[in-house]
Amino acid sequence: MSGWRDYAAVGVGSALGSVLRYLVSVASLTALGPAFPWGTLAVNLAGSWLIAAFAAYAACREGGRVARWQPFLVAGFCGGFTTFSLFSLETLYLVEIGLPWLALLYVLASVPLWLAAAWLGDRTVRARLAPGRPW
Repeated sequence: MSGWRDYAAVGVGSALGSVLRYLVSVASLTALGPAFPWGTLAVNLAGSWLIAAFAAYAACREGGRVARWQPFLVAGFCGGFTTFSLFSLETLYLVEIGLPWLALLYVLASVPLWLAAAWLGDRTVRARLAPGRPW
């Protein structure tokens, strides 16, 4: 694939991954209730496994058919299914290239920063849409 085909592959893969993520979330809420985000945990675990498996398989089969499917499978499907999967792959890469301390720093910095960003986004929107309302 090249050019517009890569973009189309990423778009279609992302759409399919996102729909599957939604279905897993709905199914887990129905089956297990809202007390814990089991659906998110499940898709992050599955997505982390899938993106690493796809990337490793493609790396072992350079130039083959699998490499042409990487935009659809890795950036598209896994990216749509869960963006956490890319974080996992990047962390694994840092460990594999001999930088475990940097991988640890990446993990320790990323999670609190993502939570802080989510909190800030939530507070910003709530402050603009319903100022003075206690949350």
